[in-house]
Amino acid sequence: MSDGTPRIGFVLGSKNDLPQLERAEAFLERLGVPYEVRIISAHRTPDRAHEYATTARDRGLSAIIAMAGRAAHLAGVMAATARVPVLGVPAAGGALDGFDALLSTVQMPGGIPVATFAIGKAGAQNAAIFACQMIALSDEQMARKLDAYRSEMASSVERDDDDVRASRAGG
Repeated sequence: MSDGTPRIGFVLGSKNDLPQLERAEAFLERLGVPYEVRIISAHRTPDRAHEYATTARDRGLSAIIAMAGRAAHLAGVMAATARVPVLGVPAAGGALDGFDALLSTVQMPGGIPVATFAIGKAGAQNAAIFACQMIALSDEQMARKLDAYRSEMASSVERDDDDVRASRAGG
C-alpha cells in the first residue's frame, strides 16, 4: 500500500455529502490506507458512473464505498458492473433523513450484492473499517493495524470505566 495507489474508492452522489465522510477518512488516514473521493451521480452522470465501476479493479481498488441520499441508487449502479465489493452507505438528509436512501440501498435483487451500512457518518466509518477488514484477509500488515485499532478502542473504554468508577467512589 505504500505506492499511494488508492485501495478504496468513495463515490458520493453529491458534494453536500462530504461532511459525512470525515470519520471514515480519518480512520483510513490513521491506518495509512490510500483512498480517493469522487462525486458521481447515478442519474445525472450515468456514463461516468459506469466507467468508474468497470475500471475500479484495474485501477487497484479493493472496494467501492458508495454514499447517496434520498432514493438515489448509486451503490446499486456501482454494483451492477463493478468487479470489486460495493459497500453502500445511505446519506443522512432529505425529508426522511436517510431512511429512503437506506431502503433503496438495502433492497437489491438477488445476484447483485451491496453490503449496506448505517445511515450517515457512523455508516461511512464502519464501511471504511469493513473495507480494511476485507483487505486484511490477504494483507498481514493491515491485519496488525486493525488489531492495534481494536486494542486502542478497548483501552479507551477501560480508561473511561476507571475514571467513572474513581469519580463515584465514596460518593
